[in-house]
Amino acid sequence: MRLERKHGWLLVGIAVWNFVVWGTFIKNLAASHASGEDRPGGYYVAHSVLIVVDLAIGVVLGLLGLRVLRSPKRPVGRD
Repeated sequence: MRLERKHGWLLVGIAVWNFVVWGTFIKNLAASHASGEDRPGGYYVAHSVLIVVDLAIGVVLGLLGLRVLRSPKRPVGRD
């Protein structure tokens, strides 16, 4: 499958959305911990793992999208 510019923009958009959503979640998670919410340690560990994995996925998708956007345009009809 050949990735086109529209796919690159989609991948970059998903990566940005991923960072916005998880950035907000990090802020809310830190605020709940700072306010003294009583949650088991496993709650914070599980969500921290989710955050790290999803941000890594965001980085990979963003880099792939940027790579697609920076690739030279090929003439139509050539694969």
